[in-house]
Amino acid sequence: MKLPTSTEWVLHCATSLAQLQPGDTASAAQLAAYYDLPAPYLAKQLQALTKAGVLAASTGPRGGFRLARPAADVTLLQIVEAVDGAAQPYECREIRQQGRGALRQEDCQDTCVLAAKLAAAHQAWRASLAAVSLADIMEELPSGAPARTRRILMG
Repeated sequence: MKLPTSTEWVLHCATSLAQLQPGDTASAAQLAAYYDLPAPYLAKQLQALTKAGVLAASTGPRGGFRLARPAADVTLLQIVEAVDGAAQPYECREIRQQGRGALRQEDCQDTCVLAAKLAAAHQAWRASLAAVSLADIMEELPSGAPARTRRILMG
C-alpha cells in the first residue's frame, strides 16, 4: 500500500502540534514554512484533521491549529484515516471465475484466499497504527526536539 505524500505531512504536523505548550496553536502557514510545504494544500489536509476531531482550529490573530485531545488519545490510525479514509486497499473482482482458467462457481463459495490474506494484512496494519499514539511518538523524539519545534513555530 502506498499512501499519498500528504499523509506524511499531516503525521509530521500533528506530531509538531503535540510538542506545543497547552493552549498554543500554529497556523497552516507556520507549519507549511516549518516543513517547506505548499500552505494552501496543507491547510486543506489540516481541515480534514479538524473535521475528524483530531485537531481543533481557532480563528483570529492568534488562531491556528492544536490537538483536539491529549496526545495519548490521538493514534496514528486516526490521523491516517482522517485524510486517507478507511477503505480496504484491495478489492477482489473475482477474476478467478473469468477467462480460460475460470474456476467452477462451486469452487468459489469461500472468499478468495488472496482477498482474505490481503484483508488480514490490512487489519494488522490498522491495528499497528491504532496501537501508537502521538504521546508514544513524542517519547521517541530526540530530547531537544520539542523545545526546538516550539522555538521555531512560536517564533
